Amino acid sequence: MSAERELDAAGVTAPALRDAYRRCRELNAQHGRTYYLATRLLSAEQRPAVHALYGFARWVDDVVDDLHSGPDEKSAALLAIDGRLQAALRDGATDDPVLAALVDTVHRYDIPVRHFQDFMESMRMDLTVTDYPTFADLEQYVHGSAAVIGLQVLPVLGTSVPREEAEPAAAALGVAFQLTNFIRDIGEDLDRGRVYLPADELAAFGVDRERLLRARAEGRADQQVRAALRDQVRRARQVYERAWPGIGMLAPRSRPCVLTAYRLYGRILDLVEHADCDVLSRRVVVSNGRRLAVALPALARAVFARAA
Repeated sequence: MSAERELDAAGVTAPALRDAYRRCRELNAQHGRTYYLATRLLSAEQRPAVHALYGFARWVDDVVDDLHSGPDEKSAALLAIDGRLQAALRDGATDDPVLAALVDTVHRYDIPVRHFQDFMESMRMDLTVTDYPTFADLEQYVHGSAAVIGLQVLPVLGTSVPREEAEPAAAALGVAFQLTNFIRDIGEDLDRGRVYLPADELAAFGVDRERLLRARAEGRADQQVRAALRDQVRRARQVYERAWPGIGMLAPRSRPCVLTAYRLYGRILDLVEHADCDVLSRRVVVSNGRRLAVALPALARAVFARAA
């Protein structure tokens, strides 16, 4: 379905606002392959809002991960974005296309502003925090970087139960996806100077930052690193289990989308295990064939749910 039909279905009529939503859709299509595919399973009127939420998160994330700018430049950029975000939310107007779409989405779906404040706080942590001594320390970060993403999207998806009842599972699914990213992207994060895996849990297997860096440089993880990563996969799967009941709490038309994302991200953990957790030198990727194998049945279920 074209962007124009999605915007028509969502009731977005103002030309500038339509352009803003198109920009967010482009960002999602370019950078969020798994996320974008799952989004295609939503009803047309839901998609622009999800694109807007993704577009903003992607914009901020790209600032934090820019390898060509230093901490001071990044800090200034985040401060500027935060200021413009707060002004846009307050005034309901902005000349930035991503923020324009975001603010419209926030107002349409009554998304709590605190979720965006928590997100920006975690993004600022990325500028100064490079290690997490314990999982409790990491939880503070993943609340703002991942749990709130699930909470932002939940009003767009809709629920079959009171929203507050579905919120813990929605937050857990955001965290599950984030923990999956931490395992898959461990090498790339090391290149940026960060380790998102709890230091005390790595140490239980005789692993520290230096050992990870050595494995990255050699292009091969030793048995201790692999054992430590297997333990992190185990934890991530536990979080997926906590998130699972939440899919049944969603509005029926949204379940195929979230179930597809759940399965595709879970497949990443399968691939990590199939590689014997040797992911320091390469990034495991779900194949296009596998994506289609998961998405096509989900598409049929989505069509049925909309018809029902």
